[in-house]
Amino acid sequence: MRPFFFIMGALLLYPGFALAAEHANGAYHIEVDTADVQSLQRGARIFVNYCTGCHSASYMRYNRLGADLDISEAVLKSNFMFGTDKPGHTMDIAMRGSDAIRFFGVAPPDLSVIARFRGADWLYEYFMTFYRDPERPSGVNNLKFRDVAMPHVLWELQGYQKPVYKTIEHPDGSKSEILEKLEQETPGTQTPGEYGQTIHDLINFLVYLSEPAKMQRQKIGTWVILYLLAFLVLAYLLKKEYWKDVS
Repeated sequence: MRPFFFIMGALLLYPGFALAAEHANGAYHIEVDTADVQSLQRGARIFVNYCTGCHSASYMRYNRLGADLDISEAVLKSNFMFGTDKPGHTMDIAMRGSDAIRFFGVAPPDLSVIARFRGADWLYEYFMTFYRDPERPSGVNNLKFRDVAMPHVLWELQGYQKPVYKTIEHPDGSKSEILEKLEQETPGTQTPGEYGQTIHDLINFLVYLSEPAKMQRQKIGTWVILYLLAFLVLAYLLKKEYWKDVS
């Protein structure tokens, strides 16, 4: 019986374990918590204010967002929806794909499932590693996504970073420069800690956005596991009662 209880307990704890796991490779790691509704609300606000100018989230409806994140319809209409949007509409954008290609050279992707595609750690490193690059059309580049077309839309919050290079000498005597780190060049309106919290809230929201039913599914799954554990105890006691006279 002990192995069974061990397995069931592991399954019960698995969602939390998965979120707390550290990546062995890479310095950038973020722990998300889609049960933190206030963080999701802040992340949704950041997403609407900074991302939906170019990126849609066409798998999410405004009324679903409001119900899940405890946002009233009045607040949705005044702070999250634009123009003729209605609560039942999906989070689409007005910019046409052809215009986006003309502006940026590529159409910005829909972000509905970007967190499932890229992963939270990838997104965290991406948002944290924009730096000045005069050779790029937008004036910035990114360590995680080299030569990305997207400008640094959060530059006012983070400020600008500059690359710091170091020279390394190869065995054959040749030398080359590699990017060693990023340094703050101009400050933003937020401190590094505040900006990190902003990115945490945004990624938390993107993780929720990629699988909005996950919160409800995990709650239901927890009760199902508890029910099965209780049923196991009753079934075992019933089995002992039936077989107590069998030697």
